[in-house]
Amino acid sequence: MDSNTQWDGMEHDYLLRLKSTHPSLRLLGADNLPLIASFLCTVFLKPNRRSIPYPELVSRLDDYLYGIRRVHGEEFYSKSGRDYLEDWSRSETPFLRKYYVQQSDEPECDLTPDTEKALEWLRSLVQEKRFVGTESRLLTLFDLLKELARQTESNSQARVEALEKEKASLEEKIEKAREGIFERLDSTQVKERFFELEETAQKLLADFRQIESNFRGLDRETRERIASNEKAKGLLLDEIFLDHDVIWDSDQGKSFKAFWEFLMSPPRQEEFDKLLQAVYGRKEIRALSPDLFLSKIQHYLLEAGEKVYRTNNMLADQLRKFLDDQAYLENRRIMELIKGFEKTAIEVKNNPPKDRDFMEVDDVVPDFDLVMSRGLFAPVVSPVISAETFSEDEPDVPLDVLYNQIYVDEHQLLSNIRKMLESSEQVSLNQIVSRFPLEKGLAEAVTYLNIASRDSKAMVDEEQTELITYRMPTGEARRLKIPLLIFTRHDLITKGSS
Repeated sequence: MDSNTQWDGMEHDYLLRLKSTHPSLRLLGADNLPLIASFLCTVFLKPNRRSIPYPELVSRLDDYLYGIRRVHGEEFYSKSGRDYLEDWSRSETPFLRKYYVQQSDEPECDLTPDTEKALEWLRSLVQEKRFVGTESRLLTLFDLLKELARQTESNSQARVEALEKEKASLEEKIEKAREGIFERLDSTQVKERFFELEETAQKLLADFRQIESNFRGLDRETRERIASNEKAKGLLLDEIFLDHDVIWDSDQGKSFKAFWEFLMSPPRQEEFDKLLQAVYGRKEIRALSPDLFLSKIQHYLLEAGEKVYRTNNMLADQLRKFLDDQAYLENRRIMELIKGFEKTAIEVKNNPPKDRDFMEVDDVVPDFDLVMSRGLFAPVVSPVISAETFSEDEPDVPLDVLYNQIYVDEHQLLSNIRKMLESSEQVSLNQIVSRFPLEKGLAEAVTYLNIASRDSKAMVDEEQTELITYRMPTGEARRLKIPLLIFTRHDLITKGSS
């Protein structure tokens, strides 16, 4: 591929059509770009959430619009949150994918791959580049080039010479390390490689939405083909399985399978965790005050990969339903044939054939002898009857614990929250506890968390924590570390107490 080939397709007329049809370009040219980009980054990309229930998304957008209007005026973004979400998910080239999951009446929303590409490009413009690392990229390029050349070498002698050379280099480094002489990265090199790690991890996570979209497109094509099918069942299944194999045997499918096997390997997971702990333990990395994205990347990748597999499983479910429908139709046809035989038999009952041998049947009932239909041998177990008698004494079990249960009055806790919100629009759990101390200890704190889980306006920030201090009945002080919990003034707390 020469340098000119990389810029194929950049003709004027094609780009003119692309400007009005491509979702990424439509997002970048939207009048409400600041609202769309900032909100979607806040709810999807920053917390790395793959999907969000539609009611929750509507509520969060209403809150987001309320905050903007308080600063810029009520006429700013005049529509409601639900209307904006419908516009973003209902167009021919939507920014959001709105869909239903199994066993749920409420839809969920997720970013489309094109929307994520546009947001990533905007992020690269907004965020100031910490510095352009060239050394680490050059080393990565060199290592990939060296691996490509070595792994495609078919001459065994050349491979042996390369391995011997590498072996000699390693032995030399080992000897120097034993003498205390070894190379260390300076602070600039450490920062450069760490930033490249974060950037690579973010790009890898973003690729999963595109992979999922490809599998979803295959599932959609399969449904359309089944709905308009006029071929025999075997021919249709051959075509579907061939397309499915083409996806998995493609470069993208093979790469994803290799990635998933690598990620699901317990030794690899353990090694990955140890490497992350070692990296985050370095003083040069701690000096950067990095966020926890890279430390959680394994969890994010597992979640994204699992969603890709769930999308692929939809194809298997669709094929199973198709086979069930075909079996039903075939059974119905058999019943129609049987009814035809019975009707013909009734018609000839009073006018039987005059010839003695008018029909031949090999056997009245087909003889089946399937291996899997044979029952397994089960030895007879003789019952053992004991003459032991049981006494009716009281069981030696302490029952006092049944009467020492801790009861937490949830209505009282709701009342505490309402009293605090009378003078403030929002309060944290720490503020509530400072005025109304925990009398029941940990159980009372858990009840506050339970109230927040049912309250759509309450916010739980797992990235921040707060310390709650309470005293045991013995007078001993205890401290509880929980995620930051904030209650907001609204009508749901009043309803919850009724």
